Amino acid sequence: MRERDGHIRVLPLHVANKIAAGEVVERPASVVKELVENAIDAHAKSIRISIVQGGRKLVSVQDDGCGMTRDDALLSLERQATSKIMDVDDIEEIDTLGFRGEAIPSIASVSRFSITTRRHEDDEGTRVEVNAGVLADVCPAGTPPGTLVEVRDLFCNVPARRKFLRSQLTEEGHVRNIFTVNALAHPGIAFSLTVDGREIYRLAPSSSLIERVREIFGEDFASALVPLDFSGEKVSVTGFIERPNASTPSRKEQYVFINARPATAPAVAYALREAYPRRQGDAKPAAVIFISVSPKDVDVNVHPTKREVRFRDNTSVRLAIMEAISSALDCQRPQPAALPRDTTMPVVGRADLCPPPSCPPPPAASSRDTTMPMVGRADPCPPQPAAPSRDTTMPMVGRADLCPPPPPPPIAVPVEAPLPMPPAPAEKVKPWVWNKYLATTETGYLLFETDSGIVTVNPRAARERIAFEKLASCNAGSNPIQDLLLPEMVRLSPAAFARIEEALDAIRAVGFRLEPFGKDTIKVEAVPLILGDIPVAATLSTIAEDLASTGSARRSTERWREDAIAKSIAKSFAGMEMVKMDEASANLLVEDLIACRMPYVTPAGKSVMIFTSLRELDRKFGKY
Repeated sequence: MRERDGHIRVLPLHVANKIAAGEVVERPASVVKELVENAIDAHAKSIRISIVQGGRKLVSVQDDGCGMTRDDALLSLERQATSKIMDVDDIEEIDTLGFRGEAIPSIASVSRFSITTRRHEDDEGTRVEVNAGVLADVCPAGTPPGTLVEVRDLFCNVPARRKFLRSQLTEEGHVRNIFTVNALAHPGIAFSLTVDGREIYRLAPSSSLIERVREIFGEDFASALVPLDFSGEKVSVTGFIERPNASTPSRKEQYVFINARPATAPAVAYALREAYPRRQGDAKPAAVIFISVSPKDVDVNVHPTKREVRFRDNTSVRLAIMEAISSALDCQRPQPAALPRDTTMPVVGRADLCPPPSCPPPPAASSRDTTMPMVGRADPCPPQPAAPSRDTTMPMVGRADLCPPPPPPPIAVPVEAPLPMPPAPAEKVKPWVWNKYLATTETGYLLFETDSGIVTVNPRAARERIAFEKLASCNAGSNPIQDLLLPEMVRLSPAAFARIEEALDAIRAVGFRLEPFGKDTIKVEAVPLILGDIPVAATLSTIAEDLASTGSARRSTERWREDAIAKSIAKSFAGMEMVKMDEASANLLVEDLIACRMPYVTPAGKSVMIFTSLRELDRKFGKY
């Protein structure tokens, strides 16, 4: 680097353009975003996007918008040249997507750039070519009305930036995400996406948002959504949000649009988190939300890439979103059925509420009674304990068999072989010498007495640790698998599909047999045996989410993908709802737990057990 002399000077234009490109053009998806926004602002009715090699080799965006004259095409290459605003007052009421006039010159300064354009009323178009910021050619061209922009060899003159691009599949995934958000934001516009010569999407103009959602994500995704519709004095909220699913908390994509602009704000994230039912835990519900406010009440110019906006009145926006979500979900809640008057209600807290001989049969012949048990009734009529088995799979929550009849004669059912546990090293020391089951709390925690104190175990966290070590203990490709009776077709969001496709080898290594099958669809033929009845689609969505959120921090580790996927599967397995555990199942769980290499924390570092020593108990109570 040359020595600086301390004098202030004006930067040459090509240097200023490269610096501006650093803010506007992060990757090929940034180019797609800027060009598509220009096409939308040009009132295009059809937009065609094409990329080659993840956008490194080529990004092409063609529209049928208003087009430009020769002079306008040349002027668009100048910095701060725009048709979107006229004076400073227009900044207060921006209703277009692009307005700074930096996108085209910034892109042209770091690529081999060409723009071919014609207005509808003109007989002849114009073609302008720019080579790494230097004007190369301007000539007439025969072209249909609209504009075609081709960006080749992105970062051809900035090799340092090019080295920081990710793999082709990763960059392609970012382009798909830009395509998705713009197609959702403008369902009335036709969109198409071609990748390496293969057309991935062709979306006709839709008359409604739900049709566009169905086209992109599939029928299963659309059927799980409930509509949002709220109109306030300053804010209106429309769109869709996923209805709560108690068995598999969703971790899907959320798409938020503010005045039809893909963006977000802290107030939006807070409202989504607070309005959704808390019983969903860390659920991240699928959502397509449109927030409309006056352009005067939102500042879209606070982020270099306009990803985040700032509201003049955060409170009104937050309350509007929360009201919209609450109202939509309230309409979906089933009304509780009228319960028969039973004057013989058991006393809360008694363990032997109804002796087995006099237990009445359960109402209706349903294997999953959804009536909620009374608070405090801890298995009023538990079945007679059978000989404990080594089957560590937990029964699903929702079986409110308060007074079950005598068990029917056993039926021969194929039993899944337990997954092999990793051999414990000879020097491993167990957490305690002996343990004795004491109780299961009403909230599901397990209490054990040991030789040195009292242990409280979180069974869900314990199952997550056990499942993770069973998966991690096997060599790549050797996990026990379970063939599906029929292959399952799993439709994912475009971004999730790209992450799964990039990590296919690692996912196969932990026991899946799967392959891409058409547009954003994965064909699954076999799953890890430990998954049991967990929905495959929910597991793949969780894997995709975890790869995006935690994988990038560990890319330097050789097995980061395998570890992230094993954690995702273990989390899905532990997330299965369970009935309150009895002594036999609790003992089996703890036996498997103490055989683990690291029984104290989950793979994510959360506590599995809390130990209170006898000395601590004596200190707190005062030894007599």
